[in-house]
Amino acid sequence: MRKILVLTAFVMMIFSARAVYAQQADGLRNPAIDMEGFLKNARAASKHREKRRLTEDQFIAMSKEQDVVILDARSKEKFDELHIKGAINLSFPDITVDSLAMLLPNKNTKILIYCNNNFENEPEAFPTKVAPASLNLSTYISLYTYGYRNVYELGPLLDAKTTKLELVSSTANAAE
Repeated sequence: MRKILVLTAFVMMIFSARAVYAQQADGLRNPAIDMEGFLKNARAASKHREKRRLTEDQFIAMSKEQDVVILDARSKEKFDELHIKGAINLSFPDITVDSLAMLLPNKNTKILIYCNNNFENEPEAFPTKVAPASLNLSTYISLYTYGYRNVYELGPLLDAKTTKLELVSSTANAAE
């Protein structure tokens, strides 16, 4: 019986070692990238997001509440061209544990987000992305993954020329 147990343990050890070797042998394994974790978080964030999309009027009302942050995750260049008045910019590629901790240290802070795909008729400042690549989706999933749950998203597509939201340019302010 002891020989069978030793043999079984040995066989299991060989198969386990082969599995580890197979994962490492391709040279592509990277512990800093986790597709399954991303997809799991994306599914959870999707459910969470369902009741957190706002109309234009709801977005405006919520933006006037105390301690609310309007986050624009577009590039600094596009943000400077035109953004919602009062928004802060943290470009999506710069979202990290450290940048979020510095900018939004309280994970319960109410955060309002919007993106290029919320505005039309300003293609330079708000270039449209294909719908599945909308920056709102990536930003929402990312904030959710980092533990921020008090996030709300501007829902509709608005005309930048007629929206009730006040859009401002950082470059125009700098020139004055």
